[in-house]
Amino acid sequence: MRWLSTPLPLCKSLGKISMALVAITLLFGAKAARAIADDEGFKPIFNGTSLDGWQGKPEFWSVQDGTITGQTTKENPTKGNTFLIWKQGPVDDFELKLNYRIIGGNSGIQYRSKDLGDFVVGGYQGDFEAGDAFSGILYEEKGRGILANRGQKVTIGADGKKQETQVTDSKELQANIKKEDWNEYEIIAKGNHLIHKINGKVTAEVVDDQSDKRAMSGILALQLHAGPAMKVQFKDIRLKRTRLADGSKKIVMVAGTPSHGRGDHEFNAGTMLLKKCLDKLPKIVTAAYYNGWPADPTAFDNADSILLYMDGGSGHPVIQRNRLTEIDQLMKRGVGLCCAHYAVEVPKEKGGPDLIKWIGGYYETGYSINPHWDATFKQLPKHPVTSGVHPFTINDEWYYNIRFPEGQSGIEPLLVASPPDAGRKTEAAKAHPGRSEVVAWAIERPDGGRGFGFTGGHKHTNWGNDDFRKLVLNALLWTAKADVPADGTASSVTADELTQNLDPKNK
Repeated sequence: MRWLSTPLPLCKSLGKISMALVAITLLFGAKAARAIADDEGFKPIFNGTSLDGWQGKPEFWSVQDGTITGQTTKENPTKGNTFLIWKQGPVDDFELKLNYRIIGGNSGIQYRSKDLGDFVVGGYQGDFEAGDAFSGILYEEKGRGILANRGQKVTIGADGKKQETQVTDSKELQANIKKEDWNEYEIIAKGNHLIHKINGKVTAEVVDDQSDKRAMSGILALQLHAGPAMKVQFKDIRLKRTRLADGSKKIVMVAGTPSHGRGDHEFNAGTMLLKKCLDKLPKIVTAAYYNGWPADPTAFDNADSILLYMDGGSGHPVIQRNRLTEIDQLMKRGVGLCCAHYAVEVPKEKGGPDLIKWIGGYYETGYSINPHWDATFKQLPKHPVTSGVHPFTINDEWYYNIRFPEGQSGIEPLLVASPPDAGRKTEAAKAHPGRSEVVAWAIERPDGGRGFGFTGGHKHTNWGNDDFRKLVLNALLWTAKADVPADGTASSVTADELTQNLDPKNK
């Protein structure tokens, strides 16, 4: 064993080198750990190679050398300010970090803004420019103009009057900004409190109490300003959603892709109706994603409850990729989950155990059954989800013989009715002739979260029934741990609204 004959001085030298390497590893490891901790919860929303998820006029926007690049020239000017819009969903309370570089002209980062059409955007803007006056200010595009100059802390009253305090010298902040080089811009929006930072220094801070003008949610976009030729670039765009600051509850709704014939499985139109009803309630914020699973990697990060209304079975979006693990992490955090109609069906081997854990039960192929029938709900139990819901009868594809765990511990049956025995087509269903069946239920989970299963929702017109709709709206509030009114969630849906936003299908 020749290594034992190594001279002692050399061993000591190797020992010192090893200790030095350990020290260096620990030092850089600690720095890496701090960097990871600093960016904890942030997710990239630009992939560095394409404009996937972003949309703007192609004559002005492209990807160059791993950056989003907006450029105008003397030969190719823009007649008005034009924007590259992030199309993955609205933002409410969040933190955003990105790096920018600008050569000539003026640009900005729009947030909680409105899409006005033709890639024109209005709303809050984190301004920056090639000059020395505006970088870091809070400007409201197509609105109230400059809300805070650089270095100011501003409170905007309910009447629109501003109280301004110069906290930091504007020239000092400008000196911290690198000309024609990369700078980091950070925007923090929590409730009506808005903060801008460039290269780590606060450049503007606003508390916006003007409720008729302020925005609590809206789109993200990047600006290319009209005027002289200019070039602006963005990279390392990272978003972190944060829990709503004012005690509001956020409900994230996911509608599936078109399915079945016209008027059936209208997941998009049904979700739009539910969102319209919820948006009228105080302290409730909704985000809806249509036509399938959201591409936004941050979609569920600050959700209090999630609604899945989509096709299920072996094609259920929740069992694709790594989504079961992702949703399970949210459930462990106490986020609520509602599954409507086909979304309660998952394969027994993949998804079944998860839905039992999350919402208490699921539709099991070959065991459960899905006939269309008139369900009469003669009595409803006392529960927040049934608040204000009266006995009613309605025809739908009500699934039953749901797979519940043995003993149904902790599960609260909410809608119970007796189906015709002729509809009991599976052997498991035939074994219980005349039995009353559970078609909607609720559960309070050991992790503190709440779950709701609802097997109706096949027929779109049923959302026009006040009791049918109220039960689901109540469930969305309850699973988000919002207060359900004693008389239930008040809402209205007109006959005209039931014909709007239907998917393009064959009649």
